Amino acid sequence: MTTVAPLAELAGPVLRDLARHSTTDLDRWIEQVTRLRGCAEPIRLTGSRLTVDARTGEILDAYSTATEPHGCLLIPCGNRRASRCPACSAVYRADTFQLIRSGLAGGKGVPAGVRTHPRVLATLTAPSFGPVHRGPGPDGTPVVCHPRRQGLSCWRRHTADDPLIGQPLDPGTYDYTGQVLWNAHAPDLWRRFTIYLRRHLAAAAGMTQAAFNRQIRVSYAKVGEYQRRGVIHFHAVIRLDGRHPDGAVVPPPAWATVELLQRAIVSAARAVRLVPPGADGLILAWGEQVDVRPIASGELDGELSEQAVAGYIAKYATKAAEATGTLDRRVTAADLVRLASCGVSEHTARLIRTAWRLGNPRTHPHLAHLRLRQWAHMLGFRGHFSTRSRAYSSTLTALRQARADYRRARQAAALPYDPDTTLVVAHWRYAGSGFTPGESALAATLAKEVTRDHRDAHRSRGDGEAQGEPMDRLQADPLR
Repeated sequence: MTTVAPLAELAGPVLRDLARHSTTDLDRWIEQVTRLRGCAEPIRLTGSRLTVDARTGEILDAYSTATEPHGCLLIPCGNRRASRCPACSAVYRADTFQLIRSGLAGGKGVPAGVRTHPRVLATLTAPSFGPVHRGPGPDGTPVVCHPRRQGLSCWRRHTADDPLIGQPLDPGTYDYTGQVLWNAHAPDLWRRFTIYLRRHLAAAAGMTQAAFNRQIRVSYAKVGEYQRRGVIHFHAVIRLDGRHPDGAVVPPPAWATVELLQRAIVSAARAVRLVPPGADGLILAWGEQVDVRPIASGELDGELSEQAVAGYIAKYATKAAEATGTLDRRVTAADLVRLASCGVSEHTARLIRTAWRLGNPRTHPHLAHLRLRQWAHMLGFRGHFSTRSRAYSSTLTALRQARADYRRARQAAALPYDPDTTLVVAHWRYAGSGFTPGESALAATLAKEVTRDHRDAHRSRGDGEAQGEPMDRLQADPLR
């Protein structure tokens, strides 16, 4: 069993190194780490910035990382994955929550009238590639796994934390090739589904597709989630809007109902077929389980309220394949023989090895475009986890820009000169990322204090971090 060194043993050398130069270095390092707000893998930058009066050429302000501790400026990594950086992924999750919720309840440039539009939460799953051990039912009650199926049986009632859940009953007959190829083509299956959905909506309404498209626009936001068996499936908020000449979000005609949308989603999903090139007759399609449920209007919390759906989608936007026990980095040839020592289950290891084998350009040249070796750690899936249609709501870029503008306005108010009359010349260079073990231990201690202060400030304002609201007023500018 590996023992963790005490904080003093790890952080002591860091403190001594910084204090050896001056207490100013130590104070500045603590200030930088505090501004990271708990980021576990900060980016190290070197460079300088000059602020010059555009009319006179006078240098009004100068900054260089040469004066910083270790000669670097630390900024947050911005990683969306909770397994890599919980702090930065929390910001990403909060932003995603705002985007999803604004597409359901209005705000962020979306009119509040979207609450009256037909909108549903749809879940599209993968087909079966072989029987696997099953977990508890929807209500959390353990059920008998497989009393009798295809000559195999498992009479256990698996609890939610049972590592057997998602593992094949018979790995020898499990279709590992089919599952990897399904993951690899899942983005294209989704693309085809969105095309088919418009066709099926038009047919259900008794219209040509051209006539339908002149009246209705389909808006959506989706997120991918890995099941325990290692296959991706999608949750999507799908909304029907009316067409407007200037692109505004307006209500659809009265005949566009939730029931029409539900039927079209199910029929479109069942109609999608994809035949990978050179895949020996393999036909890829969505699984039989297509769940489509209306989203309730209003602020009340509930199973499918706007608040609950936005939180549900945002939660999965910061996850990847961690639920399957895979690696959170790209696989090398050397990793293939030591996957078990990395904590990877045999089922997941076989998926990784299958992706690596299918990614060999010499034996499978027709699959080279899938880059399966590059995405073996993702079990073949290489698409975006979180996507949205253009008209659904705002963008992550817009939210981040709004935060940057807010910080810049606050800082400008304290400057002794007018920032609108200046020119900023900056040169930055990437110098690495992450902390040393000692820095990481000390930074984690500081992060706990920042998190506590953060939570207290939130409570004093009466709003909730749990709802995913970004902390605009508490976000510090890492570039000062």
